[in-house]
Amino acid sequence: MTEVEFNSGRPEGRRPLSPHLQIYRPTLTMMMSIVHRITGVALYVGTLLLAWFLIAASSGPEAFASVSSVFNSFIGKLILFGFSWALFHHLLGGVRHIIWDAGYGLDHPQREWLAKGTLIGGVALTLLVWICVFSQL
Repeated sequence: MTEVEFNSGRPEGRRPLSPHLQIYRPTLTMMMSIVHRITGVALYVGTLLLAWFLIAASSGPEAFASVSSVFNSFIGKLILFGFSWALFHHLLGGVRHIIWDAGYGLDHPQREWLAKGTLIGGVALTLLVWICVFSQL
């Protein structure tokens, strides 16, 4: 059997076999894919906050008052706004992936339209929900 030494030879021979992020120029579709993954992680944290709210609501008035004071603060509302944006953005990103899985929207202009639709739609749906909530107050 022949032994292969991996660190010998010219520097060109030690390059990675597949291109890395430093090779690619960032595109909107690439960024939306990365944000889709980040919003998936944010939804885990938001689910913990939702569980905290529900547990406090079933535990009694004192626990519910403490959770309500956190969520009614400026930071709490900012976190809830971010959670609702992550929810809508992730939802629309999932719809985009379903469209791709069906074999549609894979060409260049359609890909960019879907990415822009995900970005704009997530922000628009979040603002719409928050406007509806605050208009009821």
